[in-house]
Amino acid sequence: MFEALSEKLTGVFARLGNKGRLTEKDIDEALREVRMALLEADVNFKVAREFVSRIRNESLEQDLLKSLTPAQQVVRITNDALVDILGGGVQRLEPSPRQPSVILMVGLNGSGKTTTAAKLALHLKQSGQSPVLVAADLKRPAAIQQLETLAKQIDVPFYQAGTSQPTIQVAKDGVKRAKDTNAAWAIVDTAGRFQIDDELMEELEQVKKAIDPAETLLVVDAMTGQDAVQAAQEFHERIGITGLVLSKMDGDARGGAALSITSVTGVPIKFIGTGERTDALEQFHPDRLASRILGMGDMLTLIEKAQTTFDQDQAVELEKKIRQSTFDLEDFLGQLQQLKKMGPLSQILEMVPGFSAMKNKVSADELDEGHLKRTEAIIYSMTPDERRKPEMIGGSRRRRIAKGSGTTPQDVNQLLNQFRQMQKMMRQMMSGKGSRQMMRMMKQQGNLMDMGR
Repeated sequence: MFEALSEKLTGVFARLGNKGRLTEKDIDEALREVRMALLEADVNFKVAREFVSRIRNESLEQDLLKSLTPAQQVVRITNDALVDILGGGVQRLEPSPRQPSVILMVGLNGSGKTTTAAKLALHLKQSGQSPVLVAADLKRPAAIQQLETLAKQIDVPFYQAGTSQPTIQVAKDGVKRAKDTNAAWAIVDTAGRFQIDDELMEELEQVKKAIDPAETLLVVDAMTGQDAVQAAQEFHERIGITGLVLSKMDGDARGGAALSITSVTGVPIKFIGTGERTDALEQFHPDRLASRILGMGDMLTLIEKAQTTFDQDQAVELEKKIRQSTFDLEDFLGQLQQLKKMGPLSQILEMVPGFSAMKNKVSADELDEGHLKRTEAIIYSMTPDERRKPEMIGGSRRRRIAKGSGTTPQDVNQLLNQFRQMQKMMRQMMSGKGSRQMMRMMKQQGNLMDMGR
């Protein structure tokens, strides 16, 4: 979502870095570009103005112009300012003293509210807490069936009472069901609105009063820009919301809502939706998003995704194979399949520090999910012996594998060459020389992250 903004900001700071010592004029010119980039990203005008003003004032107050690394200091100040406008620290769900704690899900139609309710239930389940999904959206056709299907998919208890009872009664009965089953959370999905409708807002106020939620979460479509900010303001004024969930953060919109909404409304973002799958929900970390926007990656989120996806025993066995130089295409296929579970390849690579600076050198085809599928198809078309000993694959075998996978012999040859290069790199990493190179890379990475603090 922030690709265009990230490219412009990293470009501005790269040019500053090339200047060495900076003048006040240099900073003003750079910040003028930053301000334009923010406005083009649909960031609220006042937020953009205050953001740039803060960076300028802090840069001059800290006597940055005399610094030996002025460009790095500007990046650090910008990173801190970004973190602040995004909300500062992590805002987690606040349970109530009594069980179950109730989460009231509200939002406009089309924001992804019902899907987000299921994603949130899975998130709580994976953290060891027991949720119950309550279908209290009685206005939209098939909303109950949609939530029931999602509940079955993630294996979470589900409550519904059809559409014959009032919404308030369904919500109260759903919370009671959660209490009777000793659930930690009751997630109540309510009807969406096409706009701020007085009748439906009054219904929401009554539902909220009846079930006394610990959290009232507004789901807003991050792709709707400042419309999302306005909707958040109006919901907050009418019913009082405790947190925001930004859905569709994997889209190609400019991202202004994410950068404006907390500053304008005073309501923190608690989660972001990063895809359509039920596991595509992330706890919102302002510092990590700021790091991504500035092109410094997000290693912590990447590590967390890897920890939840990769099996510890498999990792130990894989390390052993790499050390013994017995890593083969069967192992490579297994790693590809694990990688796919982490999410879209383009999202994963955005978390790698420095990738934003080199992604223009990588073809769109290589970042497409189809590239991974073709690679899988080629390996699946090999015999077990060929996967274990790829050096035995000659011309006739290449043609047979290509035919079986719907690719070309050139595609097969390219994969084999890339795999040989990977094996060579792994051997170097296991050698003393490779280890020293890795330590240098890690040290450089540490300096980069320090620069962003």
